[in-house]
Amino acid sequence: MTQPSRFWNFRAGVTLVALAFLGLFLLYPLWLVLQSSVRDEVTGALTLAPFAQILSSRYYLGSFGNSLAAGAMSMVLATLVGVPLAFCLARVDVPGKPLLLALSSTPLVLPSFVSAYALVLLFGHAGVATVALRSLGIAVGSIYGMSGIVIVYTLTLYPYVLLPTLAGLRAVDITVEEAARNLGASHWHAFRTVLLPIVVPSVLAGALLVFIEALENFGVPAVLAEDRPFLALDIFKLFFGESDSNASVAGALSVLLVCCTVAVLMLQRYYLGQRRFATNARQAPPLLRLGQAWRLLATAFCWVVVLASILPFGVVVVISFQRFRGPVLSWQLGLGNYSALLHGSYRPLFNTLLLASLAAVAATVLGAPIGYVLARHRGRLSALLDVIGVTPFAVSGTVLGIGMIVAFNSGWLVLTGGWLILVIAYVVRKLPFSIRSASAIVRQIDPSIEEASINLGMSPLKTFVILTVPLMLGGLVGGMVLVWVTVAAELSSTIVLYSSRWTTMTVLMFHSLEGTAPGEAAAAASILILFTAAPLLLVYRLLRRYDGSLS
Repeated sequence: MTQPSRFWNFRAGVTLVALAFLGLFLLYPLWLVLQSSVRDEVTGALTLAPFAQILSSRYYLGSFGNSLAAGAMSMVLATLVGVPLAFCLARVDVPGKPLLLALSSTPLVLPSFVSAYALVLLFGHAGVATVALRSLGIAVGSIYGMSGIVIVYTLTLYPYVLLPTLAGLRAVDITVEEAARNLGASHWHAFRTVLLPIVVPSVLAGALLVFIEALENFGVPAVLAEDRPFLALDIFKLFFGESDSNASVAGALSVLLVCCTVAVLMLQRYYLGQRRFATNARQAPPLLRLGQAWRLLATAFCWVVVLASILPFGVVVVISFQRFRGPVLSWQLGLGNYSALLHGSYRPLFNTLLLASLAAVAATVLGAPIGYVLARHRGRLSALLDVIGVTPFAVSGTVLGIGMIVAFNSGWLVLTGGWLILVIAYVVRKLPFSIRSASAIVRQIDPSIEEASINLGMSPLKTFVILTVPLMLGGLVGGMVLVWVTVAAELSSTIVLYSSRWTTMTVLMFHSLEGTAPGEAAAAASILILFTAAPLLLVYRLLRRYDGSLS
């Protein structure tokens, strides 16, 4: 067999397996959700009545508008926070930079609805900070409503903008900035007109993730929305509500939600496709020499942002050691919350660790060869795979979970009620992380190494496993840890797909906050923080090992 045909067989095999997996567990469930939105529940006839009902309802239009507004405002604010923070960490000699970088990733660990509840304890109608400020004569509103939701999204999602922008700034060729400075541009003008346009792809990628995560979020509106309607909540209630269930309208809302995120993805791809951003980087730019005042300002900005974002962690840990009388906080120290949580069963913690580990490994095993093929080979099938591979970014966990229940609750493949459907949903949702981390690291590997191996008689598959994968290991581990951490904090798809035997820590926290056990929810969140901190520390050590600028 000739070398090109062996390459083609390997590429085609990976592509077809990936397309089959995504077709069965992503496109097929979404197709069923689309079908439910255009079929009458009684007669089964085609109809657009659900969409007409949505467009004629002020409630559903308000739900749609609230979700879009929260997503857009969160995206803008997270970008305004994340980009300057990334610039300071990449180019300014900020004291404590390694610690800042480690802490700035921690908001991804804590489920966002727990952060929302922690802020309610501080700034709610009778929150600690609210009462204290009012006693001093300072009138403050509560954190409920749109403003509180946007604040929580901004504080918990800005790392999605920070991390890729930080990587993009470090990849800019020093000669680009030097050319601007030699032409008389100030540091600010060079940043605004030269550096920032170059890192636009990284900024847009992170901002898009913030918008999608905010649009699909289930838990934060459940805690803070009060009477405001939001799409993710309405979809869940319409599918699973006991009194107001309406699968057709829920399907129509799901289609609108997916269309919004797909439209944003397409706009991003169109914008990036019209411009060139490569700089042929040879040497990363050095740290800027700033005056004392500017350096102090940059340092204060970094620490204020990071400390504000990890404030919910401290609140949750403190609350976990307080006693509650029903839902009322008594401010008496004790271990009763941990005792009550662990006395019942260790099963939710075991389920979380097991499901997150299985999903992280499976997403990496599937995403690594896909990322390799997308980075090394271009063709019609790989282009199709590239488009479908990013589709999970556009699908909320609630919508995917509902589609998987419709698809696999009966028939030839029944998965509902078990652990496998949860793992599959997690893998589908987080696969883009693995694909992107794998393809990014492959582009840094000289293809001549693989060509030499194949010319010596080793098959492409064996070359990939024995030679390429070890070279990709750093990127793969980083992607695997990101999948593990985000799956451990996952709620939107879990709340739809779990069964009582497979309750996770996030489901336990959500139900505890809904009921009369907020202390147990805080204890569960503290335990989750403890277990997810370990893999984050691992990634941090890897970053310090491979990036000397962090030292």
